[in-house]
Amino acid sequence: MAIFARVVEYRSFTRAARELGMTKSTVSKQVGRLEDRLGLRLLNRSTRQLSLTEAGAAFYQGCRRMVAEAEQAEQAVSFLAEAPRGTLFVSAPVSFGTLHILPGLPDFLRRYPELRVEVTLNDRLVDLIEEGFDIGVRIRKLEDSALVSRRLAPSRRVLAASPDYLARQGRPRRLEDLADHECLIYAYQVEGALWRLAGPDGKREVKVAGRLRVNNGEALLAAAAGGAGIAFLPTFVCGEALRDGRLARVLPDWSDDEGAVNVICPPGRNLLPKVRVFIDDLVARCAGTPYWDEGIA
Repeated sequence: MAIFARVVEYRSFTRAARELGMTKSTVSKQVGRLEDRLGLRLLNRSTRQLSLTEAGAAFYQGCRRMVAEAEQAEQAVSFLAEAPRGTLFVSAPVSFGTLHILPGLPDFLRRYPELRVEVTLNDRLVDLIEEGFDIGVRIRKLEDSALVSRRLAPSRRVLAASPDYLARQGRPRRLEDLADHECLIYAYQVEGALWRLAGPDGKREVKVAGRLRVNNGEALLAAAAGGAGIAFLPTFVCGEALRDGRLARVLPDWSDDEGAVNVICPPGRNLLPKVRVFIDDLVARCAGTPYWDEGIA
């Protein structure tokens, strides 16, 4: 249809072919196939000129609108491809998003005045493509997927409790001692009350129990800092509390160091500038040893 429109506008198969970067025979065949499919003659051909049939004139009006809309759509995409602009839709876990993405957004938005960011915080597993997100941040281990991923930083989990709780209930000396303590359970953790740790004796699994189960990392931090029990927390959640003394490490030789913070996006050969600059900003802020791990043994 676009080829036919160009032939009409240039009134020449030869010039249309030259402008489209095709051979004259290819252009002629494409128009012939279009006529065969419609069962109508669109052009009257002679050795000197081309003219539209009645059907061709009516059909050209639709083709012209189609080409114009396609060109407008291409211009809109090109506009987005030239610089970071438009709306960026981001999905992130609640705690990581609140603590480590949102604080950096004011400066990010000042640097890119044509860009808007819409952040959705949710701890459930989000389908980026189906739900229309440009970028997702995930802490969990990534399954095989068609999504493009990039590792931002390690995600370490440690055992921690408040000094008050440890003073009242005693400090565990071995992993087995956790069975005698109130352990705070993260509801969205796949393993539930089965904690997997690595330490001097290799990798171990410990079945724990407790009366409090929470579906949010910051809420779990608040419960631990309030003396409710021992929590198994990512350092990006509890790092500041460990540094300021609200929490203390429990069994410091044991931790889970196999996690990672990953940024993911739908597959595609080229990232739009709005996606690329956001990823670059996250990478720059998480480079090297993550700032949330500073000062934590």
